Amino acid sequence: MTKTIKPLCSDQLTPTVSLQHIRSCMQNPYPESLPFIGQQRAQSALDFALGMELPGYNVFVMGEAATGRFTMVKDKLEAHSKTRPTPKEWLYVNNYDDHREPITMFMQPGESRQLADDIDAFLDEVVDTFPAAFDNPGYQRKKKSIDRDFDNKYNAALTAVEQLAMNKSVIMLEENGAVSFVPVVNGKQLDENEFAVLDEQVQTQFYEAIDELEDGLIEALIELPRWKRESSEKLRKLKKTTIELATKPLLKALEHKYASHIGVIRYLKDLRVEIVEAVLDWLDDDSAGSDEQKEDFDAKGMLTDFFAPNILIEYKEGAPAPVVYEPNPTFGNIFGKIEYESAQGSLITSYRSIQAGALHRANGGYLIMDADKVLASPQVWDGLKLSLKTHQIKNDLPFQDSSVGSSFTLKPQLIPMDVKIILLGSRDLYYTISEYDEEFGELFRVLADFDYYLPSSDRLQYQFVTKVQEYCEQTLNCGLTAEALVRLLKFSYRQAEHRSKLSARFADVLELVAEASYYAKQDGEEMIDDHHITEALLGKQYRTGQLSENMLSDIEEGHTLIATQGQAVGKVNGLTVLHIGDTAFGTPARITATVYAGSDGVIDVEREAELGKSIHSKGVMLLTGYLGNKYAQQFSLTLSANIAIEQSYGYIDGDSASLAELCGLISAITQLPIEQSLALTGSINQHGEVQAVGGVNEKVEGFFKLCKMRGLTGSQGVIIPHSNLINLVLEDEVVEAIASNKFNLFAVKSVDEALEILMNVPAGKVNQGKYPKGTINQLALARLEQIAQVVNGEEKEPSEDTE
Repeated sequence: MTKTIKPLCSDQLTPTVSLQHIRSCMQNPYPESLPFIGQQRAQSALDFALGMELPGYNVFVMGEAATGRFTMVKDKLEAHSKTRPTPKEWLYVNNYDDHREPITMFMQPGESRQLADDIDAFLDEVVDTFPAAFDNPGYQRKKKSIDRDFDNKYNAALTAVEQLAMNKSVIMLEENGAVSFVPVVNGKQLDENEFAVLDEQVQTQFYEAIDELEDGLIEALIELPRWKRESSEKLRKLKKTTIELATKPLLKALEHKYASHIGVIRYLKDLRVEIVEAVLDWLDDDSAGSDEQKEDFDAKGMLTDFFAPNILIEYKEGAPAPVVYEPNPTFGNIFGKIEYESAQGSLITSYRSIQAGALHRANGGYLIMDADKVLASPQVWDGLKLSLKTHQIKNDLPFQDSSVGSSFTLKPQLIPMDVKIILLGSRDLYYTISEYDEEFGELFRVLADFDYYLPSSDRLQYQFVTKVQEYCEQTLNCGLTAEALVRLLKFSYRQAEHRSKLSARFADVLELVAEASYYAKQDGEEMIDDHHITEALLGKQYRTGQLSENMLSDIEEGHTLIATQGQAVGKVNGLTVLHIGDTAFGTPARITATVYAGSDGVIDVEREAELGKSIHSKGVMLLTGYLGNKYAQQFSLTLSANIAIEQSYGYIDGDSASLAELCGLISAITQLPIEQSLALTGSINQHGEVQAVGGVNEKVEGFFKLCKMRGLTGSQGVIIPHSNLINLVLEDEVVEAIASNKFNLFAVKSVDEALEILMNVPAGKVNQGKYPKGTINQLALARLEQIAQVVNGEEKEPSEDTE
């Protein structure tokens, strides 16, 4: 039979790139700046989002990694940030009424650091002034006056008691603040021995006199605590007055400097009061403790921790709006955190320990985060939504600080939020969030959709060439030839699996160029040529190709049964693609089918063994629909058939084997043998139309490698869907083999076309309800009708001798 389907020509196997056009592009680089190539839809969405200042117009950037989404987003944001005003600076100051609730304050760019420096200088002045200011002669005179008043009252009381004692022949003695009474006889003080020899009557008189004097002393000094309290109050008031007089000029200068800032004036007003108490507590010699304690005491550090502002975020004047990328979006990294330190077994903190989060750093600008990492923690996602709805940076720190138990915690005042959030995520994640979170659509109204492919055109190739040249010159410090650029373009077409589309994964192209530069340097060349690109591809294939080589080795050694010559009934070579890490390779798989009288239908062995997943099972189910529609219009479709992918021990998914499974099934029905030198891939519908599949290049090359290993005969080849012609970007080795008729590639539109190639028998077209005798379809119809009659009891199946 003469085949009606001819093998494909070599010009149908790979896209054509004009070398002359590439050279022209190299000589005249693209005239405009090229921060990014293609993705007009995503760029338009980002421009729209950046132009919308209303709440809710945050962005979800949808696309796969390595498509340049982060680069484009960052470039767009940095360019737009230059048109926005510099954000305000935010800082926290101590709340002297309630230390648990620090007060927030904003200032213009550059002012926060200036205020912090001014407060630091003020505290230096305070430390230098005190306690030296208490040595001032005026202060000392007033202090001595207060001490003298106390001493006078004390001495007057003692003098009265002393006079009374002299009248009773008793002397009052005062030593180290202790008062005692001693009897006197004939002008002489008596000691214990001398007192013991006196008459009992005399002793009794002295005892009575001393008791009376002690009572008098107590009565005279009953006001002593009040005198001391009044003296201490006067001294404390004197110290306060002295401190106020010393600090007032310093604070007055600061108040005048920041007169236009209400928040700073309020802060300085509180500081004016608190600094007096702080000096009394920390810088007064009378309260500082021992000399050893004075040496260990850091007065400046104490004052700084109590009075200095805590700057959360600061900017230089005229700086653009911030563009922040947070790679690890934990609760603390986004909303800020509070640091603790241990003191005497307890955890303590203060307003100075509040740390800024990504929202603080991005306030007034843009924050970029990976959506999957944000969603990994429900608290982070809920907190982010709450901040977007309330327009305040939520720092729900009691949740964060739950680990510190009942230790001292803070509840800082909230800071107003003006941040546009950009989340980067995959398509599946976007649709999952949209389905399960009703608020998502209100908060992220803009979708920037990054496509997998870029429609090829002369202009896009022009931009591609210029961008690669820039990368080589600026990063790799080398050049590349026009032939190398042609090879890179073909690589991009291959990545896209399309003859008229380039892959959006431009990062893969740059990675390949970088690896090719290694081989160029190995050769001592400054220019990357096409063979360096090929070396880089082969090098990566070698590094990651051990599994594919092992599988081919198993086939060659006979462990895996795959035939590439001869004929067989019910056996056909299917093609599969395995994805391991970032590599993919094709490998053949034997598909077998058996048919016998029965009513079990077409049984998918993979599904019954729970190895076949849903899409593969669907493809097998369609076979029954095709057989019924094609052959069983006049009788009931009744048969039992088993279909299996032999020596497959893992999960199988996809319907790309349905064409091969159907061909194997029809071979088993008609008993017509299939050429084992051919392999095929493709899915079908119930009307017998062959549909496109993925991974067509890897599948063709996988079978080609096996045939090449066993020796090309010219009869070997692969059958693919005709609709996959646009996806052919085959390696040069395969193209050359096809061009020299050592290997064949067929494109089919229907099951009948595939059957004719595989069985070398006409499929047959229906004419008045019948197929021509001896055709594939006529034999299949007759066999199915015969099985139906046998199963239904209408006719016994003829014996082999009768046939």
